[in-house]
Amino acid sequence: MAYEAPWFLLIGVLLMFIALARGPIARLPLTGAMIYLAVGIVVGPGCLGLVHADLAQDVRTLAVVAEAGLVISLFSVGMHLRIRLSDRLWLLPLRLGVLAMVLSVALMFALALVLGVPAGLALFLAAALAPTDPVLANELRVHEAGDAEPVRFALSGEGGLNDGAALPFAMLGLALCGVPVAAAHSVASFAASLVWGAVGALLVGAVLATLCVRLVLHLRTRYGEAVGLDGFIAIGLMSVTYGFALLLHAYAFVAVFAAGVALRYAELRATGERRPAEALENVQLGELSEVAKDPERAHAWLAEGMTGFTLEIERLAEFSLLLIIGCVISAHWREMLEPRALLLALALVFLVRPVAVLGAMAGAHADRQQRNLMAWMGIRGVGAFYYAVWGIDQAGDALRPALPVVLDAIAISVLLHGSTAGYALEYYFRRKRQAGTA
Repeated sequence: MAYEAPWFLLIGVLLMFIALARGPIARLPLTGAMIYLAVGIVVGPGCLGLVHADLAQDVRTLAVVAEAGLVISLFSVGMHLRIRLSDRLWLLPLRLGVLAMVLSVALMFALALVLGVPAGLALFLAAALAPTDPVLANELRVHEAGDAEPVRFALSGEGGLNDGAALPFAMLGLALCGVPVAAAHSVASFAASLVWGAVGALLVGAVLATLCVRLVLHLRTRYGEAVGLDGFIAIGLMSVTYGFALLLHAYAFVAVFAAGVALRYAELRATGERRPAEALENVQLGELSEVAKDPERAHAWLAEGMTGFTLEIERLAEFSLLLIIGCVISAHWREMLEPRALLLALALVFLVRPVAVLGAMAGAHADRQQRNLMAWMGIRGVGAFYYAVWGIDQAGDALRPALPVVLDAIAISVLLHGSTAGYALEYYFRRKRQAGTA
């Protein structure tokens, strides 16, 4: 009991501090992610020792917790992207989430090989470092459903796509390390798994989300049933989509993201160009159950209820996972100071990310300032951590050298990108206003 008391006290104080000091924190070069990470480092085995994160014993647990956090974040991001699928704006996250990701993997793989990293480890490391995580800097993600600002939309969509798109490269890395991977037995089987993984994921996410919306709204508008507990529906849809995609050997992270996008798209088609907040702005407290049954507003009510719930649990997931990552950093900080690990992490932030994004955005409908901002803001976080611990769980000691590089990349990214995101976006919007009034 005495051992548990400091943890309850610490978590309670930290949560209340973040909630009550949100305004002052937003005015400083700080983010919640930076604070959570720092607290995790301090309470970890390298400082106060309130928690002992032994990777050798906890790697499976760490992988599962990070996996769950990613599922929540990807669904939440997808539900914020309220743009018609025919809109050319979707080309920006596709370029970043697929083309820039492939270029990042290729560049990091080549650089790791030059620095003497074995081929299997080099490819897996490159794949683990490819996913971005805009959740860790809230300024970079779309602010509400319908936000079509190109930079925020592109970075949010990128984070939704590349967590799953990095999987085939990670699998190839495992195969090169001697881990049996069914899809890597031949070029043909790998190509088939790649195509099915992407197409199957999109189909699973879109079909399950569409069926879920139709079933819930049918019960609500026709029979007045299934009203309330939108959070349960959100968690259920996430879990079913992820599990079904895994059973079908599709890219499950992409499927969850697609489910969020499909659910929001169903609301867009029903509500029209009006944002859901406008459709629901005159709803009174006593009318809540009636609005949920109203055919004209039921889509907006369901989508907004699920979005609000997933946003809250996403924040809790971010809080928990950054504390965990901080504790792991505290336990492995000595390995993180190894020169090659630091060099690879710094190269990712200052060389590989900018080159990959600028290359992928060649010919895109984006101006130079937008491209430069996207090139800089490639935050690494939960996705990279998940792949690192998942890979160690699969391959053991062969992939342990990837961990300090990934931890270095996360720490550097959270610090640099978190402290510069607000200023960079403020400068970007100021330039846009000046250009508009010129």
